Amino acid sequence: MSWTAALRVGIAFTILVLLHFTVRPILNLGRAELDFLIVALLLMAVRVRPGTAALIGLLMGLAADSVTPVAFGAAALGMTVVGFGASWLKAVFFADNLALNGFFFFLGKWVFDIIRMLAERQVAGVELLMQAILWAPISAALTAAVGVMLLAMLRPLLMETTAT
Repeated sequence: MSWTAALRVGIAFTILVLLHFTVRPILNLGRAELDFLIVALLLMAVRVRPGTAALIGLLMGLAADSVTPVAFGAAALGMTVVGFGASWLKAVFFADNLALNGFFFFLGKWVFDIIRMLAERQVAGVELLMQAILWAPISAALTAAVGVMLLAMLRPLLMETTAT
């Protein structure tokens, strides 16, 4: 990846992180949480090696955990696993296909939510099952839809320019 491409991805990453900490609190959607951090993590994870993606996920998870320290480390664990897995699976998904990116965002958010719920140990039994089967997929679908819209809007920024 060239320096200009890395700078463009860095700008898109920064925009998504800022949206997460500024716009997301305003959009109170109840149990269906919109997660710009997962979109930002997956955007970076497909462009770096698995170890680097895991480190980025760990740092982003620690930042997310610092805002809500009820179960400190749960988001860090979830984002580390999702970042590593996304980078490892990047050969399967192509960055230019919006439908595959939408599925990628959905799957990443759903896996993150399940890992976070299990690590937090705040819910159990039927409530855990309800969260994992009903609310987590709704949250993942919402995040995927917004992620695809943002990816489409940021496409000019993320497109590589080739010199001919």
